[in-house]
Amino acid sequence: MSTSSPTAFVHRGGFVFPLLVGLAVLLGACRAPLPTEQSSVSATDHSWSLVWADEFDANGLPDASKWAYDVGGHGWGNNELQFYTEARERNVRVEDGVLVIEAHREAWEGRDYTSTRLVTRGRSDWLYGRFEIRARVPAGRGTWPAIWMLPTDWNLGSGSWPDVGEIDIMEHVGHAPGVVHASAHSKRYQWQAGTQKTGTIQLPTATEQFHTYVLEWTPEEIRVFVDDTLFFSYANEGTGWETWPYQRPYYLILNIAVGGAWGGEKGIDEAAFPQRMLVDYVRVYERAN
Repeated sequence: MSTSSPTAFVHRGGFVFPLLVGLAVLLGACRAPLPTEQSSVSATDHSWSLVWADEFDANGLPDASKWAYDVGGHGWGNNELQFYTEARERNVRVEDGVLVIEAHREAWEGRDYTSTRLVTRGRSDWLYGRFEIRARVPAGRGTWPAIWMLPTDWNLGSGSWPDVGEIDIMEHVGHAPGVVHASAHSKRYQWQAGTQKTGTIQLPTATEQFHTYVLEWTPEEIRVFVDDTLFFSYANEGTGWETWPYQRPYYLILNIAVGGAWGGEKGIDEAAFPQRMLVDYVRVYERAN
C-alpha cells in the first residue's frame, strides 16, 4: 500500500506465526477445512518470544482493544472503489474461530462496494519483530487483499508516503490468481517509480487454502516467508532513512480493497462478489534478548 497520509493510503506490493498446532476450522459448506499445521516457531526455538496475538476465539466483532478501523470511500490515494465501514458485521466479524473480512457489491455512501480495513494503530505497534498471519485470500478479478504495515509516526522526510516507509507482508490481486507479492517502499524505492524492493512467489492455492505469511524484521534486514519458504528479502543498505525508514514502530493492517490502480488493472468481475479474506490468527514475536 502506498500512501500520502495516515488516512489516505495507496497500496501496491506484498506480507506470520504459530506457537501451537493450528486447529481445523470450518466456515460453512463453501469452505474447505483448515488443516492442522505445526507452528513455524518451534517449542525449542527460544530466539523469539510471543508478545501479542489474536486467535479470534470470540464470535462477533473483532476485539476493540486490539483493532480499530480506517473508514471512508475517498479512493485511499489509489482510486479504489470500496467504502471501508466501521464495526459492521456484514463486512467484518469473527465466526467459528476465524476473522472474516468480506467485500460486497452494494451501494454505500456514494460507493458501489463495501469492505473493511482493520488496523492496530492506537492499540499496538512494534519496532522490529516476527509477524505471523495465517490467512486465506479472496478470489475474483478486482479484489486486492493485503496484510501490511505503516509507521505510527509520520514525522520523517516530507511527512507523507513514500518517505515514511511501508512494509507489505502479503498482497494478491484477483486478476493474477496464485501469485503472492511482498514489498518494501521508501523515498528511494517505491512502486510509482518502479523501484520498489519486492518479491513474488507462485502460490496456486492461495485462494483455496490457508497459508502462513511471515515477516521477520530486524535492524539489518526485512525477510518475508510463506509456509517457511523465504521469497523476499531486503538488507539495510546503511545509507539513511531515504532507503531504510524502517527504524520506528509500525502497526498492522488487514484489508480487502476493490479495484484501484493495481487491483483494477483488468477490470472488476461484479458477479464474483461477495468475497472474503479469512484469518485464522495474528501473532507477533520479539527477540527474546
